[in-house]
Amino acid sequence: MRFKAFSEKQKTALKWWCHPETRHYDAIICDGAVRSGKTLCMSIGFVLWALSEFDGADFAICGKTITSLKRNLVTPLLRTLRSMGFDCMEKNSSNYADISMEGFGSCRFYFFGGRDESSAALIQGITLSGVLMDEVVLMPRSFVEQALARCSVTGSRIWFNCNPGNPSHWFYREWICKAKEKNALYLHFTMKDNPSLSESIRKRYERLYTGVFHDRYVLGKWTQTGGLVYTMFRRSRHVGEPSEACTEYCISCDYGTVNPSSFGLWGKCGSVWYRLREYYYDARKEGISRTDEEHYRELCRLAGDLPIKQVIIDPSAASMIACIERHGKFRVVRADNRVLMGIQRTGEAISSGKIMISPSCSDILREFSLYCWDEGSGSDVPKKENDHAMDDMRYFVMSELESSGRGGFFASSTKRISQSAGKE
Repeated sequence: MRFKAFSEKQKTALKWWCHPETRHYDAIICDGAVRSGKTLCMSIGFVLWALSEFDGADFAICGKTITSLKRNLVTPLLRTLRSMGFDCMEKNSSNYADISMEGFGSCRFYFFGGRDESSAALIQGITLSGVLMDEVVLMPRSFVEQALARCSVTGSRIWFNCNPGNPSHWFYREWICKAKEKNALYLHFTMKDNPSLSESIRKRYERLYTGVFHDRYVLGKWTQTGGLVYTMFRRSRHVGEPSEACTEYCISCDYGTVNPSSFGLWGKCGSVWYRLREYYYDARKEGISRTDEEHYRELCRLAGDLPIKQVIIDPSAASMIACIERHGKFRVVRADNRVLMGIQRTGEAISSGKIMISPSCSDILREFSLYCWDEGSGSDVPKKENDHAMDDMRYFVMSELESSGRGGFFASSTKRISQSAGKE
């Protein structure tokens, strides 16, 4: 079989198991930039190896969740294999596929999701001849190590791929830094290793990601988070007032009793959302806490007579949510509270000019200059200080821009890139 469309590094990921110089390795690790083509070429190689070396054996293909695994890896893999003449019988209800081809073996490939620590029990007990871990840095260590322990068949091999994360991550320290000790072939990918990516698409990705996410997803570096979170924010560029009347309005809320409460009024002008006004109350600074009803009155004052589409609020603020719903004036939306993804999406929105801040919003402007990564935590988390307006802004981006973005900014950007570049 010939793979003329693949780069030399992609071909290595495909055929390392049968090449005289690399077939002695027990494992392969492919990391690097997004859209570098490592996932598809590695998954094809995994199946070719399995069917060449075994017949009637069981294998595992693992991802963060079954849903994401099927979407990102299994579906494009089976489509490609069928185009190559393989017979692929997928059993969705049992999460496996039987793959065979005349002249090769016939093997079963089970699909597992490594969502959290409890996932290790899902793979326990099975005997495997090999495992492919897709986006291994997103899975808990207990699940990964349980999957590796299942590979007890003579000749079994391990396949890993991932985008870079924090250099303190256990996988980076235990596998990438010790690849030679583990007898693992390590391949580092950049976007230039994917010949299907055009120069214009590569430049689009360079514009799409910012800060630490640019270093990881575009440059393919294992980078420590540090310094300010939103390094792309500039008062000269991102502070201003709408030039005409807004057509939609939302309010985002980060609620606190002892900690500050921060509410932001957002108005849409054209394709840009402006933070028009805000309410910020720090009980420690003021020396007295406010009740939910008092916060609600301030919410109403912030809204004024404007037609508020929805109030987006931290889902953990149960008493405040109940208070707002009891009055029946506003539609309440419980915010998407994924922190790291929310920071990434908010950074993209700031960088692209999709959100702007009114100069009167002094508290969020103050927090922009103080909101920083917790460098001593050993993981990708911001410090839990000067983060309340930052949090309500993140709730707004994730729950308004991201949800409406299924037909808007984030989804359309991703869709255009995927259509141009093709699936990994």
